[in-house]
Amino acid sequence: MTPIGNLRHRSVRRLSQLYAGLVLYGVSMALMIESGLGLDPWDVFHQGLSELTGLSFGIVTIAVGALVLLLWIPLRQRPGLGTVSNVLVIGLVVDAALALLPGGGPLGVRAGMLVAGIVANGAATGLYIGARLGPGPRDGLMTGYVARRPGRSIRLVRTVIEVAVLALGWLLGGTVGVGTVVYALAIGPLTQLFLPLFTVAGPKDRPTAGPVAPLPTA
Repeated sequence: MTPIGNLRHRSVRRLSQLYAGLVLYGVSMALMIESGLGLDPWDVFHQGLSELTGLSFGIVTIAVGALVLLLWIPLRQRPGLGTVSNVLVIGLVVDAALALLPGGGPLGVRAGMLVAGIVANGAATGLYIGARLGPGPRDGLMTGYVARRPGRSIRLVRTVIEVAVLALGWLLGGTVGVGTVVYALAIGPLTQLFLPLFTVAGPKDRPTAGPVAPLPTA
């Protein structure tokens, strides 16, 4: 894990790529929300909490990310600059994008927003993880848990967590729909496509992120 303050190998490209990826991730989330056709599991949870508390989607995303980050402590995980930035930037951007994007519209327009959001999410994941400045809090939670318990499958751990947050988010009123299924099927191949394109190589660097299946995640 890349500790905060270790700027030794953080080039301008890596920092620019990190923040471009986080901004794009927030925009992609807003596109999927405004499509009204279904969200990824964590965003179903965020939306449900937003409906319950009356807080904005972005503020809820930041709050949940910060709480998840606290769970890193018993796992002895250390956040990178990308991890902390993930918590703050995505939430601020998604609120700004939701204020600018039109909601509703014909089904064809909303389907286009959904597809654009999912593709943009895959590209954003490749950008911010490829910068190798620290994983998102949710990904780090899963990889950290598996690292502490080597016998556990990261795929199984991820599935259990995401099914749980999806179910809870749905009970709270989050939007589950065809977009949820499409996202689940598409995000893995999209990340596999974009991550090699954006990964910044370095002779002394080591990857800072564990295996990704969608994410956030943010």
